[in-house]
Amino acid sequence: MRVPPAKIHIPEEDRKQILAAIDGCLTSGQLTLGKHGAAFEEALARTAGTRHAVATSSGTSALEIIFRAIGVAGGEVIVPTNTFFATPAAVEHAGGTVRFAECDPSTFSIDLDSVRALLSPKTRAVVVVHIGGIITPRMPDLRALCDAAGVALIEDAAHAHGSTLGGKPAGSFGRAAAFSFYPTKVITAGEGGMIATDDDAIDEQARVYRDQGKAGFTSNFHTLLGNNWRLSEPHAIIGASQLARLPEFIAARQRVAAIYDRLLAGTDVEPLRIPAGSTCNYYKYIALPPAGVDRAALKKTLRETYDVGLSGEVYEAPCHLQPVFGPQAAGTLPVAEELCARHICLPVSAVMSDDDAEYVVDSLVKALASQRVGAEVS
Repeated sequence: MRVPPAKIHIPEEDRKQILAAIDGCLTSGQLTLGKHGAAFEEALARTAGTRHAVATSSGTSALEIIFRAIGVAGGEVIVPTNTFFATPAAVEHAGGTVRFAECDPSTFSIDLDSVRALLSPKTRAVVVVHIGGIITPRMPDLRALCDAAGVALIEDAAHAHGSTLGGKPAGSFGRAAAFSFYPTKVITAGEGGMIATDDDAIDEQARVYRDQGKAGFTSNFHTLLGNNWRLSEPHAIIGASQLARLPEFIAARQRVAAIYDRLLAGTDVEPLRIPAGSTCNYYKYIALPPAGVDRAALKKTLRETYDVGLSGEVYEAPCHLQPVFGPQAAGTLPVAEELCARHICLPVSAVMSDDDAEYVVDSLVKALASQRVGAEVS
């Protein structure tokens, strides 16, 4: 594909260093919970601006561990309906009940008024998801609301490595945050996640939960109902290597986004604007085509005619309409439903060229025009 939806970038010199370090692990036999995982944790804590970071097997397990550590079992957790399945699923697996909140159309983040309406004596936590790498400017208000209600603010920062608001990094706004290193993310470890927190109790419990609930690595004395949520040393080696590249990866993605911003200014496609005071890592470049556009047909035309792959939506359908979460009345969260059904995400990666970005916009404009012509003919 001329312009794929996303592309992993591990430079050749990094691959050599990664393979050498993994060979050292194979030689030593230390394949989990070793020095490389500890170094990765320290580096991520610096990036997130927190005192602690705990490596886990995935971003999903990082979320579940957080929810178990803060004690959501038997209580409710307010989650934006516009998020990936893993966010509410982690709440349910930890014994909590999800209450879905509406979407803020300016950032695709959780809506403050919706959170306020859902707060109750049963609420244990509120989750904010930094969609596409954008940190909502309502974060201070959201934190104040949670503090006043005595509930934990948790960040799902899976999209937001290196993003900031007012100079403060993603991962440092709430009681704890979860990061993901899945292959589609701005940086990857192949698989893996990380908990970032300043809370000593969460840090201590997370290290027990991730290792089958054991009191210590060499112990078989289990104090918590944990799971195999460890991150292997080879994954940590890859992740640490990628984390060292984060500033240059973000700069490359911001360059592509700036081209999109400039070229879309003369079209009827409206990009999602980055709030003042924020820096976005552009995990996704979110845009709204004109109302009535058939998104599936548009993606098919771009793929088959122009060899351009649009990135996956954030998200295609809101969670409150997902059957797995039980009966939810359709139409109760109309903003999220409309935005989820309508938006597109243009391809972004650390290795896209200026020509690639220009070609994407040119192809998008032509594909939209052909769809309009087809609609007029029919």
